[in-house]
Amino acid sequence: MFSKPERCQKVIQFGEGGFLRGFVDWIIQITDEVTDFNAGVVVVQPIEKGMCKMLEAQNCVYTHVMRGIKNGVPTVEKKKIDCISKTVNPYEDFAAYLELAQNPDFRFVVSNTTESGIEFKETDTMEAAPNVSFPAKLTLLLKKRFDLGLKGFIFLPCELIDKNGYNLKNCILKYADLWNLGDEFKAFVENENIFCNTLVDRIVTGYPRDEKIDVGYEDNMLNTSEIFHLWVIEGPDSIVKEFPFDKTGLNIIVTDNLERYRTRKVRILNGAHTSMIPYALLEGVETVGDCMENEKMSAFVKKCVYEEIIPTLDLPEDELIDYADNVFERFRNPYIRHLCSSIALNSVSKFKVRVLPSILEYIKRKNAMPDTLLTSFAKLIEFYKTDMTNDAADVTEFMKNSDVKTILSNTDLWDEDLSFLADEVSRRMSK
Repeated sequence: MFSKPERCQKVIQFGEGGFLRGFVDWIIQITDEVTDFNAGVVVVQPIEKGMCKMLEAQNCVYTHVMRGIKNGVPTVEKKKIDCISKTVNPYEDFAAYLELAQNPDFRFVVSNTTESGIEFKETDTMEAAPNVSFPAKLTLLLKKRFDLGLKGFIFLPCELIDKNGYNLKNCILKYADLWNLGDEFKAFVENENIFCNTLVDRIVTGYPRDEKIDVGYEDNMLNTSEIFHLWVIEGPDSIVKEFPFDKTGLNIIVTDNLERYRTRKVRILNGAHTSMIPYALLEGVETVGDCMENEKMSAFVKKCVYEEIIPTLDLPEDELIDYADNVFERFRNPYIRHLCSSIALNSVSKFKVRVLPSILEYIKRKNAMPDTLLTSFAKLIEFYKTDMTNDAADVTEFMKNSDVKTILSNTDLWDEDLSFLADEVSRRMSK
C-alpha cells in the first residue's frame, strides 16, 4: 500500500501538519495525476518536534478524506497522496537540509509555519543553525543557492497573515543585512525569486481521533478536511507555466490583486459568522450547523449576506453569490461540529473588522440603513450584557456596563465615533 512512483523533486515544503498535507499536497497530487507536472515534494520539519518520522514510516504515503455537502448532498471523497518523496529534519541533520540547495530541479517553496512563523529575530545567528527561525533557515538555503549560481525559487507561503509573501521576503532581506551577506545576494533575493502573497481557505480537521474511517489499511497519517478549497495567489501569470494547476479544474486563482478576494472572504465568510454568532448564542443555538437548521437564524444570516453584504463588494455579483452559496454549504457540513461559543472569542474586535465595514459601506452606497446588519450590532451589544462572552476583561466590563450611545462613541473600540448609529441600534434591541 505504501509504494509510490518516482517523481522529479520540485517542491520544498516547510511543514508536515494536517493543513499542508490536506491542501497543498492534495493539490500537487491532483496536478501530477492530470498533467505532466510530475512533481515530488521534499518536506522539511520546521520545528524540533514533528511528525516526519511517522510520515517516513509509511514511505510518506497517506490518505486524505474530504467530507461535506456537495450540490446539496452529504459527500465523502478519498484520495491517496503519494507525491511526498522524502522528509528532512534539520534538527537532526542540518547539512542534509542545506544540500537541498544543490538540486537545480527545486523551483517551489511552500510553507505553513503558523502565523508567528514568518518573523525576524535579531538574536538569530548563522552559527546557531538549526535553532533559528523559518525565514532565517530560508536565508541560509538561498545563500547556498546563490553561491552555487543556481536559479531562485517561487515562494507560495500559506501562513494566515496579510501579505505573507511580502513579509517573508522582508525577513530574509533583514537577515541578509544582519549577517552582512552582501548587496549581490540581496539583489539575487529581490530579482531571482518570486514571493507570492497567497490566501488559503479550507478547514482541515486532521486525524480523526474519535472515529474510525476505513481506508483499507492502517494509516497513522490519515487526514481529513472539508470538500471546499480555495487558493488565491497574487503573482505573475507565468507561474502556471511551471505549476499547471490551471489545467486541474481546482479552485485556484492567480491574480494581480489578492486584496479583493481577501475582502470577499473576510466580509462574507467571516462576516456571516460574526454577524450571527452573538444572536445565535442569545437564542440558545449551539453550533454553526444548528444555525443552518434553525429557520430564524438561517434566514437572518442569509439576509445579512445576500441583501446587505454582497451589495457592498466590487467583484462580479455572480462570483460573490457563488462564493456565498459555497459558504452556506460549508456551514451545513454534518461532519464538522463548529461550536458558536468558540467563534464568539473576541467578538467586538472581530465585528469591527468583519461586519462594521459592510455597515458603513452599505450606508455610503445606498444612503439607507442595513436593517439586518444593524440588528446584528444590537445583538452583539446584548450578548456582552450576558456572562457568555470571552474577551479581554476591560472590553467585557465596558460593554456590560455602558449604554448603547457610550459604546458606539468609543473610538478605541471602533476606530471612529459611531454614535450616529445609536438610535438605529437601540430600536433593534430586545425590549
